[in-house]
Amino acid sequence: MNDLRQLRHFVALAEHGHFARAAEAVNLSQPALSRSVQALEANLDCRLLDRHSRGIRLTAHGRLVLEHAQRLLAGSRALKNAVSQLGNLEAGELRLGAGPYPAARLVPRALGSLAQRYPRVRVHLRIDNWLELRDSLLDDALELFVADTREFQDDPLLHIEPLHQHPGVLFCRPGHPLLQRPKLRLRDLLDYPLAGTQLPLQVEQSLIAASGREQPLSIQCDNFMVLKTLVGDSDVLSMAPWDVVATDIEAGRLARLPLEAGALNQQSAYGLVSRAGHSLSPAALAMCEAIREEDSGFDAKRHA
Repeated sequence: MNDLRQLRHFVALAEHGHFARAAEAVNLSQPALSRSVQALEANLDCRLLDRHSRGIRLTAHGRLVLEHAQRLLAGSRALKNAVSQLGNLEAGELRLGAGPYPAARLVPRALGSLAQRYPRVRVHLRIDNWLELRDSLLDDALELFVADTREFQDDPLLHIEPLHQHPGVLFCRPGHPLLQRPKLRLRDLLDYPLAGTQLPLQVEQSLIAASGREQPLSIQCDNFMVLKTLVGDSDVLSMAPWDVVATDIEAGRLARLPLEAGALNQQSAYGLVSRAGHSLSPAALAMCEAIREEDSGFDAKRHA
């Protein structure tokens, strides 16, 4: 193969599952797409797919080629981005990931700063839990992500830069019945459902021990904006690092539950995560700097 076009055509066909839709996606005629895939099969000396009335089905060889083709194409995009960004960041793109809590404040604020400085850089932001973000990073679908890192500390495949820690808080709607009771213990909250994002193992075990609940969360949702709306409109409780609820609590839109000292002894563990031994593109480096500035700025304002 002299270029990546055949792989790109094959990936499009695998993703769409149908020659007509894939041909439209890559701006080819259906016969031209078929010839391209046949040429790829001839080059690799194997059958990549079986045709049937509803579309196509990948063979075992096809699934293997698809996995490698996606990585090669991601690497090709990364190379083009690095070259186009070199110098003045007048072009290129950044594939960025964020966990639910960093996505609620830190990342959008930093992203706004990046967009103001470098308006021509395109950013694709994916919000997910830390496990899915790690897999995407190692598959080259992401270049960088910001998420809870406490389960990655010994991972040799990752480079982690810790960010500021924030205390964990339990919160509810203003006027919640529990606000009338001073110095609550976690066990006092059992009459109300607890909602939250996917919990790191350390946090989950701590909540199980303190609350006595075998399953601490009644509702799990990795979209923190949904969680805030849910809490604000019901008697559901939730927990989060202080930085993502501070503004709402100070404005009276949410209320912090008056837990007794030491009842919730948890801190956030945000970190900038990239692949170990891999250089970051100029756009990723600029995003890291914007995140550091926003991270330090919040900490400075809260301690001013």
